[in-house]
Amino acid sequence: MMEKYIADENRYNGMAYNRCGHSGVFLPKVSLGLWHNFGGIDDYQRSRAILRYAFDKGITHLDLANNYGPPYGSAEETLGRVMNEDLRPYRDELFISTKAGYDMWPGPYGDWGSRKYLMASLDQSLKRMQLDYVDLFYSHRYDPNTPLEETLQALVDIVRQGKALYIGISNWPLEAMRFATSYLKQRDVPLLIYQGKLNMLNREPLKEGILDLCQQEGIGFIAFSPLAQGLLTDRYLNGIPDDSRMARGKFLRQEMLTEELLVQLRQWNAEAQAQGRTLAEQSLRWILEQPGVTSVLVGASSTEQLDKNLKCLR
Repeated sequence: MMEKYIADENRYNGMAYNRCGHSGVFLPKVSLGLWHNFGGIDDYQRSRAILRYAFDKGITHLDLANNYGPPYGSAEETLGRVMNEDLRPYRDELFISTKAGYDMWPGPYGDWGSRKYLMASLDQSLKRMQLDYVDLFYSHRYDPNTPLEETLQALVDIVRQGKALYIGISNWPLEAMRFATSYLKQRDVPLLIYQGKLNMLNREPLKEGILDLCQQEGIGFIAFSPLAQGLLTDRYLNGIPDDSRMARGKFLRQEMLTEELLVQLRQWNAEAQAQGRTLAEQSLRWILEQPGVTSVLVGASSTEQLDKNLKCLR
């Protein structure tokens, strides 16, 4: 049993914050993603310790989705429990986001971008997190088969119902994003932020023009998978450790680690070391240096790992 939590009074001294597009919202340069390590299969006290440590370091933004776990929904349940045990007094200092768009429950209404799915999912998420509202609700992916107006109007209505303060989109292509930006602006619920995969190995938002559009329209951008699920760390420079994510092979497969990629990773690692940094620190800094980037989402399996990631700010 952990002792009663009182937040570190110096929590805002070490973190830097960026304005999110043209909004009044500031996000920490490093935000905490709960995709892995906060599910029902994970040790609760360790997850709780990471969340407490994150807030003590000025990480005010916590990023979730309905199906984070495993099992689905359990990362939100973990946050709900930590809210009740530790963070409830600090609710107004936190910026909490969740999403719907990927597979969540069986049948035709538990996936993609329909009004029915988005609204039902957010109601479920609020119950799991034991919150009255989220600060930010995302359409988690573009749905080519549902009219964009239906998805976007659901987001507008969610804000008008007071269930979310802001809305965002994630993994949408450029033209659909352009349409969303215009539609939402006309309804006085401007798009706050775009969440996209961006790292030194995957530069699609730069190539596609997503970051350019964010800057033109005053929309924030937050990067996920900044370390390419561990490839942009020193973890794989000398082979594949038995306990690594690549060894387990679900999201990161061994055939990805080609000889050509290893040469590139070792070169970047040498460049980082020459500047007194790790490859991970250098990779996070690279993202934050891209024009238009508001924040970078990091995962953490321990407070020590989170602390290492925060070194990119120094």
